[in-house]
Amino acid sequence: MSKKSLTPANHNAAEETHVLPLLPLKDIVVFPHMIVPVFINEELCINAVESALSGNRKIFLSAFKNPSDKEGDLKASLEPPFDVYDVGTVCTIMRTRKLSDGRIKVLVQGVNKAEVVGLDSSTGYPAVRVRKIDDMDLDAETAAVEAIVRSVRENLEKVVGLGKVLSPDIVMILEDVNEPGRLSDLIAANLGLKVHEAQSILALNSSIARLNKVHGFLAREIEVYQMQMQIQNQAKNEINRMQREHYLREQIRAIKTELGETEKDDTEGFWTQIEDKPMPTETKEEISRQIRRLERMHQDTSEASLTRTYIETVLSLPWGVKTTENLSMKNVQKVLDEDHYGLEDIKDRIIEFLAVKKLNKTAKSPIICFVGPPGVGKTSLGRSIARSMNREFERISLGGVKDEADIRGHRRTYVGAFPGRIVQAVKNCKSSNPIIMLDEIDKLTSDHRGDPSSALLEVLDPEQNKDFKDHYLGVPFDLSDVMFIANANTLSTIPAPLLDRMEVIELSGYAEEEKVIIANQYLIPKQIKESGLAEAGVSFSRTAVTTLINNYTQESGLRGLEKQIASVCRKLARGHAETQETEGKELPKDYKQTPATIQKHLRSKKYGHDFYHLEPTPGVALGLAYTTYGGKVLAIEANLIPSSKAGLVLTGQLGDVMKESAQAAFSYVKSRAESLGIARKRIEENEIHIHIPAGATPKDGPSAGVALASAMISAFTNIAPRPLTAMTGEITLLGKVLPIGGVKEKILAAIRQTMTLVILPEENRGSWDDLPQNAKKGIECHFVSHYDEVFDILFSAEEGVTHIRGGVRAPKDTDLAS
Repeated sequence: MSKKSLTPANHNAAEETHVLPLLPLKDIVVFPHMIVPVFINEELCINAVESALSGNRKIFLSAFKNPSDKEGDLKASLEPPFDVYDVGTVCTIMRTRKLSDGRIKVLVQGVNKAEVVGLDSSTGYPAVRVRKIDDMDLDAETAAVEAIVRSVRENLEKVVGLGKVLSPDIVMILEDVNEPGRLSDLIAANLGLKVHEAQSILALNSSIARLNKVHGFLAREIEVYQMQMQIQNQAKNEINRMQREHYLREQIRAIKTELGETEKDDTEGFWTQIEDKPMPTETKEEISRQIRRLERMHQDTSEASLTRTYIETVLSLPWGVKTTENLSMKNVQKVLDEDHYGLEDIKDRIIEFLAVKKLNKTAKSPIICFVGPPGVGKTSLGRSIARSMNREFERISLGGVKDEADIRGHRRTYVGAFPGRIVQAVKNCKSSNPIIMLDEIDKLTSDHRGDPSSALLEVLDPEQNKDFKDHYLGVPFDLSDVMFIANANTLSTIPAPLLDRMEVIELSGYAEEEKVIIANQYLIPKQIKESGLAEAGVSFSRTAVTTLINNYTQESGLRGLEKQIASVCRKLARGHAETQETEGKELPKDYKQTPATIQKHLRSKKYGHDFYHLEPTPGVALGLAYTTYGGKVLAIEANLIPSSKAGLVLTGQLGDVMKESAQAAFSYVKSRAESLGIARKRIEENEIHIHIPAGATPKDGPSAGVALASAMISAFTNIAPRPLTAMTGEITLLGKVLPIGGVKEKILAAIRQTMTLVILPEENRGSWDDLPQNAKKGIECHFVSHYDEVFDILFSAEEGVTHIRGGVRAPKDTDLAS
């Protein structure tokens, strides 16, 4: 109610008005003929009541428009302008009473509706000028009025029948009231409406309109009460069903008891298992506590099911259960030789561990990590180690794992929790000293759910994993007897702290001779058996196997070779089966495979010695790269482009490290141009473009520095490097050649591409010496420590030329001293 709405200019001056004290109400609307107690403790309100008592006991009651805003600040709200509704009720004060808490209880009775037309602020209390409001349709007596009255009465009876509690006096009064306005006011006053809903009824001047609005609220109440009754009935039926099921279960239990078929309580079995298993004291106390909780629970509740599952999981772990190890070094050596050819370093490491285990029974198991390209037998080697030592074997695939809970387990705070993969693997092995293979450990990832590689730090630490605590178990479990073997394709993606926990053993690729032996001893017999050709006399000649290796595979491992052998065997099996089916006779048991039959079965060869830069070309140097899939020969192409702005252009999807290596090589070449036989004018007037083909394949690493420098020198001098020569090594700004990794993979790649000479850094001489003789067959190796030595090998082999000094090529017979 703003000051503008209180201006009486819009009313007829002849209309009778009265000045009455104002008593604002916070949470109730008073209707005419309604008797209601009002509690007040504000001084202004008390003054208004006292003023009314001193006069004709009349007072005007109106509700606040926003009662929630008036709490704690009622005194300020009673100052003009008042935020109360314009339409209220003139009431008579029946009696007052002072309460012990300082408040005053005022009992009022509504007389008639009135509208505020003016404001009187000259008194010490809120006072307003009001005008009486009469209904416009008091004399309306039509069939429509009678119909709405009856409908309201019927709805009221339904509301009372559904559970609405009304005072008996009100019920009696309502039975005798037929006037629409009086009926609507009485019902609205006792229906428990919100302030704004009750005010919307009070503000209407038409008794029929008020009755229609009350009819709408009654219909809403009926709908609400019906929904409430429906919900109550559903809950009651559910409770009755549960009680009935419980009663029936008790009857079944009693019947079984009478028949002597009583089932033994599963908790008794839990207690027995606790006594039988050599668990730590802390674990026994926790499980005992959980069993006692289970005994107090109703067996059909979800919590009882979760608790029972937890107890069963803990008791199913192999507490103190170990398989008897085979510590015979001769037997272990025999088994490993049966399953794998070569791999002497790995076999020696296992034998060393057994020797230590024989002398020291409490020795910790090593944490081994096999690193090598795909298909070299990392996972199968772990399985063979377990078989040779008579231990259980379990493989855990870590590729793509990004949730820490996969390692440590889920906490038992929600339904569906379960132990981590480590505990589940030990549980599946039913032994506390298995061999667990952590497959693809280099492909772990992390996100907002945690870092699983960090969780593995505790698992792979012999000093910590003896008290490994899975989040689901909540009790320590000893993992110190577990032998963990990890495998990876590369070490670059393994975090340094995790890598520090492991002993890295590299599994390099296989040379052609090794592949031939492995194919004849392992792969071919296996595929012949799986194809159902064991009795068909299938055999592969040595040349057939070398054809498969050289023309249909190009890998460091054996996976692709095995796939090609399997493809040949399937085609043989199909022909064998079709011939038997059509001709109905046995075929001669002679299926000897030759290069011709291999080409017939597998069609045109996929690979071959058709490397696109075998011929010596100016500006092209052959580098050696190591990838997660094995070694590779890279043709590094350099071309000069006449330009006023000398510089270096790099293409071919090169990584940052390789780009920096190219910049270092370019700086070295420019700084040594004269001694390398390069005219300074050639560098200043040309832009050099370096490209490594296969631009869709990312390439990175520093080991191409020597090859990059060689390609640049060849382009600037227009002299082709020595043919069939591959090189690798990192170059510094001063020309030093630094060591690299993946020597065997690079050597094997060079052999596959028919290289005759390989240039390696001097510090990699030991890696070359460690290679088996069959991996060095047919190739020569030169070791260098400075690029000058590389230069002499690549560019001093022309007929009649031996060295370059001072930018001039000297014939071999020239006296350099002169």
